Amino acid sequence: MISNERQSPYGRWSSPTPRPHIVEDTLKSGVVQIERKTFVFTLKENPRGRLLRITEDIGGRRNAIIIPSTGLNEFKKLLEEMIKAADELPPASPPPPQA
Repeated sequence: MISNERQSPYGRWSSPTPRPHIVEDTLKSGVVQIERKTFVFTLKENPRGRLLRITEDIGGRRNAIIIPSTGLNEFKKLLEEMIKAADELPPASPPPPQA
């Protein structure tokens, strides 16, 4: 063992095993462009149930959230509350000029 190598107190470290591929059927999808961001909404179904995947694409970088279909009504309710609050509250600063 080299002097700067230490044994892990948790035993031998190994890389995690890759997750098995889960077949998902796409039921519906839609795309919306907001400023520089592209959002892809995809309703999918797999053996565990239905889900909504929202993917954000900014210049090639992607982030996604997955919402089980059992939570879509709750998600919608909260989103509607956020929209209402955004419409009612005055802006903190003037919006940037649009080109």
